[in-house]
Amino acid sequence: MDIGPYFDPIDLESLDFFTLNDHPQRLLNQIWFTNTLEEVSLENMQIAIVGVPEARNASQNDGSTFAPDEVRRELYRLYCWNKPVNIIDLGNLKIGKTVEDTYEVLSEILAHLIENKVIPIILGGSNDLAFANYRAYERLEHVVNIVSVDSCFDLGNENMPITSNAYLNRIILQQPNYLLNYANIGFQTYMNSPESIELMENLFFETYRVGLLRQDMEEVEPIVRNAEMVSLDLSAVRRGDAPGNPNASSNGFYGEEICRVAMFAGISDKLSSFGIYEFNPSMDYNNQTSQLIAHIIWYFVEGFNNRVGDTVFKDKNLYIKHSVAVSNHIDDLVFYCSKKTGRWWMVVPINSKKSDTTQKYYLPCSVKDYELACTDVISDRWWKAFNKLNR
Repeated sequence: MDIGPYFDPIDLESLDFFTLNDHPQRLLNQIWFTNTLEEVSLENMQIAIVGVPEARNASQNDGSTFAPDEVRRELYRLYCWNKPVNIIDLGNLKIGKTVEDTYEVLSEILAHLIENKVIPIILGGSNDLAFANYRAYERLEHVVNIVSVDSCFDLGNENMPITSNAYLNRIILQQPNYLLNYANIGFQTYMNSPESIELMENLFFETYRVGLLRQDMEEVEPIVRNAEMVSLDLSAVRRGDAPGNPNASSNGFYGEEICRVAMFAGISDKLSSFGIYEFNPSMDYNNQTSQLIAHIIWYFVEGFNNRVGDTVFKDKNLYIKHSVAVSNHIDDLVFYCSKKTGRWWMVVPINSKKSDTTQKYYLPCSVKDYELACTDVISDRWWKAFNKLNR
């Protein structure tokens, strides 16, 4: 598939990049750019920048159409990483006649990239583009875990049209369904209805309040480690750190914290797509938000460069096994700790009613889950996974 015709290549002159040729280690001089004269080659590429100036389904945030190039202005000023990484900027997607056309083409292109083991970094555009991102996995018939970094759940309902704050219900109801798990990082209780919070609990989805996570940001790592897809709505960041978003509140993640979330996402061996949405340049102040997004992307790639490949349990000698007896639980809880990284997993049994057999699901966790088990308590993370996998 030649994806070149679907994109408008970046006009570097219009972005005033000529002043950045002062140092070969600036990202501008380290990125591959496409042009209209050549077929796009993904050979040896590891990451692709995909601009999507689509905001027709935005909720009071039409200005996010102009976000991709504003982010590029700040991103390509930065200096590169110590370890080389092959990144191609595909340009900006040509928007379809309808939003549904954009979803269709974007999902096809993302599926092509993922299938070729090239991680797309999607620069929206509005948050409903996460629906197209999910459909890429649907095209590949690939079961997917989604992590959404957002102050709201964006549920909507089946009778509502898709918008940037009402698309998740469409993913949940999509048939055939390839969603295994959904986790929200950074929701703010007062911005979500009690009914939506209850629904998330009933579906055994994971939800984490921003205040609790900010007390220990290390707890974000195992959540993101289990995801193939991460979408970041800038409303999750406090307005003081990212003013370029009309839906931001006074509370949320700080800039350095959201960069840490991005690094956790990049370092996850499973993760194969990452999207950033809802930046409105017309609301930005002194390029503060575009700079922050550029730093978010930089830290994501920094994490990618530090992947170690310890999530495939082929050689058990690379892990330390811990078995913990828990009251009123027939079998011991089993934990594994990587000798290489010190990261933890716990085993969740999947009981097949048809064949009367049990499979093992290795769920990323933290040392706190193990410590809870040692005090005779099974963590909520384990219970939610068990109930979801054995419905």
